[in-house]
Amino acid sequence: MRELKIAVPETGKNAVNYLNVLRYLQAEPVNIFEGCNITDFDGLLLPGGGDIHPMLYGQDIDGSTEINEELDQKQLKVLDCFVKEKKPILGICRGHQLINVYFKGDLIQDIKTANQHKRENDIDKVHNTLVKPCSWLEEIYGSAHIMTNSAHHQAVGHIGTGLKAVQHTKDGIIEAMEHETLPIWTVQWHPERMCFAYKRGDTADGSEILRYFLKKCSMSSF
Repeated sequence: MRELKIAVPETGKNAVNYLNVLRYLQAEPVNIFEGCNITDFDGLLLPGGGDIHPMLYGQDIDGSTEINEELDQKQLKVLDCFVKEKKPILGICRGHQLINVYFKGDLIQDIKTANQHKRENDIDKVHNTLVKPCSWLEEIYGSAHIMTNSAHHQAVGHIGTGLKAVQHTKDGIIEAMEHETLPIWTVQWHPERMCFAYKRGDTADGSEILRYFLKKCSMSSF
């Protein structure tokens, strides 16, 4: 069986952990940005990163930082290609938010409880989350509660068309979504920093998220 080829539209240090985890799981990650020739790819992983320009969801800048408009447009173009081909997509952190924006949702640019969620001294926060019954996360972890890491100051606001929230924190932050009809899954947290060399004793094993995604990619490719 050939290695699954996963598109990861990101370069530099923001991509390293994602690429390493995919390789560890015997998948081939490839940085792509230009064009829509995705026939050779089995899935798309949209990674974490800076904030999305609020003009893409009809707002002025009001708390957003580290904006990269060129990256926004390139990632949206790649995402559009994979959505139209109905290929599996996993969004992590920024990717979770970008998928919501793509489906005409919006974001909270600076959540009131940001201090409970954003990194401090380059260390992720950790918190408990509540998982919706019969969701993809319950299928993976078999639990109504999952401890996850946290490294963000923004959050999904109005949920995009076709998406549904399946995980929340105590303060109401949407921590994961899934699409009602398409093979699309998202998490606000960072499973790539909850497994293998970064595995922690105070969170769930993040590799299970990546394994689930790759299994779906495999099922749709053969």
